[in-house]
Amino acid sequence: MKPESIGRVLGIGLRVAGRMAGQAMNGDAQTNEKAASERAAEGAATTAQRTVAAAERGRSAGQATRGLAKGVGGFLRPFQRVGGTIWLEVTGVLFFLPVLVFSPVLWRTHLSYAHGPGHRDFVISAVIVALFLYLSVSSFWRARKR
Repeated sequence: MKPESIGRVLGIGLRVAGRMAGQAMNGDAQTNEKAASERAAEGAATTAQRTVAAAERGRSAGQATRGLAKGVGGFLRPFQRVGGTIWLEVTGVLFFLPVLVFSPVLWRTHLSYAHGPGHRDFVISAVIVALFLYLSVSSFWRARKR
C-alpha cells in the first residue's frame, strides 16, 4: 500500500470516529439534561440521603484500603530485614570496586607521595581509595549490625 493511501485511510477513519464521538456526546448531553431536571424534582431529602450514602461508601473504602495496606505490610515485614541487609552488602561491594581500580595507581605512585612527578595522581588516588574504602567498610558494618 502506498504511503499516500495509508494517510488517506487513517484521515478518513479519524474523521468518521470524530463524527461518531460528537453524535454520542450530543445524545448524552440531551439525556443528561433530562436526568438533571428529574433529579431537581426529587428534592432536598434525596440529596441528603445521597450525601450520607456517599460518606458511608467513603468510610468503607478507607477501611478496606487500610486493611489491605496492613495485610501487605504484614506480608512484607519479614522480607524487609533481609532486603535491607542484602542492599547494604550490594552497595558495599559496589563501593569497593573503585578501591580495586585505584589501588594499583596508588601503589605505582607511592614513591612520589611528597614531591615527585606523580604527586597529584598519588593524592587523588589516595583520597578516592580512602573515601570508597570507608563507604564500603561502613556499609558492610551496618549490614552486620542488622
